[in-house]
Amino acid sequence: MTGGDAIDLMHAAIWVAVIVSAPVIVVATVVGVVVALLQALTQVQEMTLTFVPKIVTVMLMVALSASFMGATLGAFAEHCYSFIARGPS
Repeated sequence: MTGGDAIDLMHAAIWVAVIVSAPVIVVATVVGVVVALLQALTQVQEMTLTFVPKIVTVMLMVALSASFMGATLGAFAEHCYSFIARGPS
């Protein structure tokens, strides 16, 4: 494996991590902003009000996107295994 191959593999790994985590992060961010806006508007400063909706929506989003996450990670694993099987170039 050359240095360029290692860099390409790490680049692909970073993009896979971004793509797999994006749905959950986006949903958590949107829910956090909505809850923070509601707290600012109503002046209710309850700490559990910020965590419970985020936890529930993150768990729901992970359950809904688990097949997408698994397929993406599986495709990346197959890419890595085929790279290993080709051997040094």
